[in-house]
Amino acid sequence: MIEPIAFGYNAQTAENNYFQINQQGSETQTKSLVEFQNFVQKLREHNINVITVKDTLVPHTPDSIFPNNWISFGADGKVILYPMFAPNRRDERRMDVLDLLEKQDFEIDEVIDISEYEDKNIFLEGTGSIIFDHDYRLAYGSVSLRLDRKLFVEFCQKINYQPIVFHSFQTAGTERLPIYHTNVMMCIADKFAVICLDCIDDESERKMVKSSLENSGKEIIEISEPQMQNFAGNMLQVHNTLGQKFLIMSQTAYQSLNEEQISAIKKYSEIIYSDLQTIETNGGGSARCMLAEVFLPKKNK
Repeated sequence: MIEPIAFGYNAQTAENNYFQINQQGSETQTKSLVEFQNFVQKLREHNINVITVKDTLVPHTPDSIFPNNWISFGADGKVILYPMFAPNRRDERRMDVLDLLEKQDFEIDEVIDISEYEDKNIFLEGTGSIIFDHDYRLAYGSVSLRLDRKLFVEFCQKINYQPIVFHSFQTAGTERLPIYHTNVMMCIADKFAVICLDCIDDESERKMVKSSLENSGKEIIEISEPQMQNFAGNMLQVHNTLGQKFLIMSQTAYQSLNEEQISAIKKYSEIIYSDLQTIETNGGGSARCMLAEVFLPKKNK
């Protein structure tokens, strides 16, 4: 997790992130830092291992609080660096993060850098645009300016995952527009999936995604588009040092859920939620976007 030092509304990402609302004021950084620190504290209180890295003032990266878009850490020791849509988000890539993880005895065998596609205006924004089902080696991706279909398919072939490609939309004003990141409309856990199927307008694609989830043994917990707009799809399942499972989400997301949905989730995971309103409003991302999972193996001592 990246601790914010100059968080704020990013006009470059707002071009196609329809969750963002510019409410930036003099207290935005202060409020976002409090939200970040409270969130980290809640996770640690549940024995979840959290590694925090403080952002830097130069270069100015207003969205650095969402590290899962530029990097991912694989159980095979591979680190992947992804091509980013917004030019000022490309400055978020920091190799000192890898040094920090190695000092904490994580093993990094290879760094795969596909960020060169930025030069061709082709983008694939990490686990924002890709939802991995690691158990079944499936990768779900909703096509947008931040997920190029051809690159996504080629990337999946390279890492030996089956791509599940579809299109998802949200109503923004009077228009039906592509959802910028897959991870705001669906979340895949070990035994269930939270998804807004109503966002997949094409019936054949909707059936295809639903079948894939069912065939991989997932209970489907559907959310509505208004709930999705409240970040109810932006969740992440983690486990703590004791092996207990938790589904992480924001307070906004939790409060949008009904009792039936909460009960369905609690069959599998305890829920942790935290107030992230300033971050959600100005950044257009929520709890899942703030978490970059570290699957890297530990070094043999």
